[in-house]
Amino acid sequence: METTTSFTENKGHCVYKGYERYFLPALYSLFFVVGFIGNALVVWVITVGAQLKSTSDVCLLNLALADILLVLSLPFRAYQMKHGWIFGEVMCKLVYGIYFVGFYGSIFFIVLMSIDRYLAIVHAVLALRVRTRVCGIVSSLVIWVLAVAASFPELLLIRVRVKKYKKRCTASHYRWGMFIVSIFKRNIVGLLVPLIILGFCYSMILRKLHSSHSSKKHSICLIILVMVVFFCCWTPFNIALLLRCLVFMDGIPGECEIRNRIYLTRNTTEAVVFLHSCLNPFIYVFVGEKFRKHFVRLIRARLPMCQKRITALKHRQYSNKIGLI
Repeated sequence: METTTSFTENKGHCVYKGYERYFLPALYSLFFVVGFIGNALVVWVITVGAQLKSTSDVCLLNLALADILLVLSLPFRAYQMKHGWIFGEVMCKLVYGIYFVGFYGSIFFIVLMSIDRYLAIVHAVLALRVRTRVCGIVSSLVIWVLAVAASFPELLLIRVRVKKYKKRCTASHYRWGMFIVSIFKRNIVGLLVPLIILGFCYSMILRKLHSSHSSKKHSICLIILVMVVFFCCWTPFNIALLLRCLVFMDGIPGECEIRNRIYLTRNTTEAVVFLHSCLNPFIYVFVGEKFRKHFVRLIRARLPMCQKRITALKHRQYSNKIGLI
């Protein structure tokens, strides 16, 4: 008996049909364009304009690189949703490998930036010694190593499988132990621990700002924005992962409609994670006065060069036209 949901009963089994493939590819394409351009601008401004003068610059640069890794998988995921995987086993491992590394790298660099801000505001004297470019580079290397380590066991499970007569690149697995460990690891390492660290750091920063006499309204609003956006973008996906784990363990009784909603929620909330990578440049960088100054200065420096090139191109085109006549 067929239901109106994306699961159907087929010989006693629940078969997932995945209606999100009708809207997520377009959304993923949009997130790829916005996320790639925004984070590429951050990389450009920091490497050319700011030139890695502080720990904050190093953290922002690496956060942008992690987000670029994350969004680079989006065109492939969008195509796979509509047509299946046609890019081969090597590209499957590469695309989903950088997705997992970018996934954890983005979270870990947000945590590192919160610790950096905590030291700069709450422990200003200590920050003078530790908030150097060298410390920032060393910390970033450690974060990348942790991001790769946190990507296991998923990195070992990435492969092309045939599902419903279509090839799919996936990191799914069917052994209970590895599946449960993977889900709980994502929730603990990817949400719970980062939220605890962010909550501690920013609560201490808010307390320090509240007791100071300096202008603090903008800083407080930015801190609240960082916490709210992080919580709203990452929590739904991790809750959906836990619910999917319960489905796998048959911990949720078996109506197809219920399983449909859980799987659809999991796939849809993952798109919100990618949205966070698009928002990071605006939250952490474009709202900062120093970054805006560097960005405007670089644009003004490049405009005369662009105008000269456009003028030269027009003159060449005009000369060719006259020559043809």
